[in-house]
Amino acid sequence: MTDTFDLKHRVAREAATLLYFGAEKEYKQAKTKAAVTFGVHFLPSNLEIALELDKIAEENEGPKRKERLIQMRKEALNVMRLLGAFCPVLIGSVWRGTIKQGSDIDIAVYTDEPEEITGMLKAGGVRVLKKAWTTVNKRGATLESFHIYAETASKHGLEIVARSREDAGKKRKCETFGDELKGLNIKELQKILESNPTQQFIPS
Repeated sequence: MTDTFDLKHRVAREAATLLYFGAEKEYKQAKTKAAVTFGVHFLPSNLEIALELDKIAEENEGPKRKERLIQMRKEALNVMRLLGAFCPVLIGSVWRGTIKQGSDIDIAVYTDEPEEITGMLKAGGVRVLKKAWTTVNKRGATLESFHIYAETASKHGLEIVARSREDAGKKRKCETFGDELKGLNIKELQKILESNPTQQFIPS
């Protein structure tokens, strides 16, 4: 039992290493390659890999990682205030507190006129790089969203996902951590920055 547990942990660690150093971009491919490396037929969960990935980032980046997280959360708050009329929610690794080198700031907004977002970002001094519609099929449902890729003043990547207003408040499951994808609204993010700016939001 212990050997199996240890081996599964090593597979998760290997998959996380592949992701951290950019040898793989997707969890599925990373865990499959790691399983082949160790000659096993079982795969770790996305959660197990994500927790190892967080540890590897901490080991490699040290105290600067927390400093960067605080800076990115402050930048996220500034952008969210710009887009306050569109119910902005901070999601992704900056919300989770699990950033690594190259992580973007991910913000979800809700509007039926996504081009408005682009105009407001530009007016607020945010450098917009590109934009595109994305269609994803999940459990038989087609989900369409408008993605805006931009850059903050500190050169951090920024991805804003615009969804329809009717999607605001709908519960979404996180495919990586397996819990509800809650995120932080403006008020919640402001409170975190005041009380515990490096707090993590990951399943215990």
